[in-house]
Amino acid sequence: MFWQKRSAFKISLVVTIALLTSCCFYFLPWVAHCIPCPSSSTLACPSVDESGEYQNFQCPPGYYNDLASLFLNTNDDAIRNLLSPKITKEFHISSLFIYFATIYCLGIITYGIAIPSGLFIPVILAGATYGRLVSRIFEPITGLDRGLFALLGAASFLGGTMRMTVSICVILLELTNDLLLLPLVMLVLLVSKTVADSFNKGVYDLILQIKGLPYLEAHAEPYMKNLVARDVVSGPLITFSGIEKVGIIWHALNATGHNGFPVIDEPPLTEAPELCGVVLRSHLLVMLKEKIFSNDKDFINQSSFQRISTLDFGKAGSGKGIKLEDIDIDEEEMDMYVDLHPITNASPYTVVETMPLAKAAIIFRQHGLRHMCVVPKSQGVCIVLFLSSKIVIVYPVTQEFRRLKTNLKNKTSSSESVITCKHNSFSSLCLLEDSKLNKPSIFFLELRPSLINSS
Repeated sequence: MFWQKRSAFKISLVVTIALLTSCCFYFLPWVAHCIPCPSSSTLACPSVDESGEYQNFQCPPGYYNDLASLFLNTNDDAIRNLLSPKITKEFHISSLFIYFATIYCLGIITYGIAIPSGLFIPVILAGATYGRLVSRIFEPITGLDRGLFALLGAASFLGGTMRMTVSICVILLELTNDLLLLPLVMLVLLVSKTVADSFNKGVYDLILQIKGLPYLEAHAEPYMKNLVARDVVSGPLITFSGIEKVGIIWHALNATGHNGFPVIDEPPLTEAPELCGVVLRSHLLVMLKEKIFSNDKDFINQSSFQRISTLDFGKAGSGKGIKLEDIDIDEEEMDMYVDLHPITNASPYTVVETMPLAKAAIIFRQHGLRHMCVVPKSQGVCIVLFLSSKIVIVYPVTQEFRRLKTNLKNKTSSSESVITCKHNSFSSLCLLEDSKLNKPSIFFLELRPSLINSS
C-alpha cells in the first residue's frame, strides 16, 4: 500500500508539473508585444516553418513575437537563437527576463521528479538567456557580439552549477568551433567555479546528500581529522553467536534490512569472546531455506552441506534472491540451532577503534567495502562495531538518534537490563547490556550539532 501511494504521488507530481510547464510555455507569449520584422534580416520573417527565429504567434503579417520564438521552439532552436551573432536586438529585455525566470524556476522544480530529464539543457538555456540579457543591459557601453555574451553566460552557469571545467570548455569550443574563445571561456569557468565553491558543493553532490545515497569522496572530508573510527559507528548493533538459534536469526532478519552481521564466538566455544567474522544476509537466507538445523548447540556435520550448491550462495540478480517471506519455519524449528561458521567470512576488513576516521574512510573506499569491523583495543573484550558507507558520511541525523535513545531507555525499564553511556565533547556512545544474554547488544552514537556545524 505504501509503494502504491508513493507511485501515485510520483505520477500526480509529474502530471502537475507537465501541465504547469505547458501553461507557462503557451500563455506567457501572450504577454509579449508584436515586434516589426527587422528590415536588414536575411531570414524569413515571420518564420514559415514551425521552428525558426521569428515566430508569428497571433501577430499580423510583418510582425513576430520574440517570446514565442523562445518558448515555442525546440531547445536546439532556442539555444541556436540565443547564441546566434546574427540576432542582435530581436529579443526585448523584458522578454529575456521572463524567459530566464521561467526556465530557471521550471528547471529547479522539474529536476528530480520521476521523468528522464536532466539539468544540462535547462542550465544552458538559462545561462545563454542571462548572458544575452546582460548584453542588452550594457548595450550602450559595449559593442561586443551578443552571441559571445550568451556563450559566456552559458559557460558561467554550467561551471557554477555542475563544477565541471575541462569537459564544459571542450563542449563549448566544439559548439562554436572558435579557438580564440578559449581564454575567455576558461576565465569564466574559473571564476564561476571558484565563487560557487565558496558557498556550497555542486548540484549533483547536493542531490546525493539530500537523498542520503552512500557516496564516498576519494579524499577524506575535513571534519574527519578530529574523529576516530569509534566516533561514527551507530546502532542498534545486532550480532550472532557462532552457533545461533533459528528464532534469533529469523527475528533479526525480519526486524532489520542489514546486509551483514558480525559473528562472535563465546564461551563455551572459546575461552573468551572473540570475533569469528561477518555473515551475509543472503547466506543466512540460504541456510534457513535449506533448513540445515541441529537440535543441539554443537558444530554441524559437514555432510549436511552436500545438498547445497556453491551457486546457491552466489549473488542473485535484482529481485531474484531468496526472500524471508518465502521461507516457512514452524515453532519447533525456531528452537533449533544453526552453525554459522561454514558460511562466515573469517577474514573481514577490521580496524582498531582508535584509527583516524580519515584513514578508515580511505581504506573503506579504496577497497570498495560495504562493511568494516571496528574492534576495541582492550584485550579479552570483543565488542564489534560496524562501519558502513552510510555511516562514514556524517549528516545531521540527531533526530533519528534521539528516537533510538528513547527506545533504548524504554527497553531498560526491567531490572535485567542496564544502560551505560560514555560522553565526550562531540558525541554520546551508549551500550545496553542484558543480563540474560551476558553480552552487549545495542550501540548507538549521537553526534552533537556543534560538530557538524563547525565542520
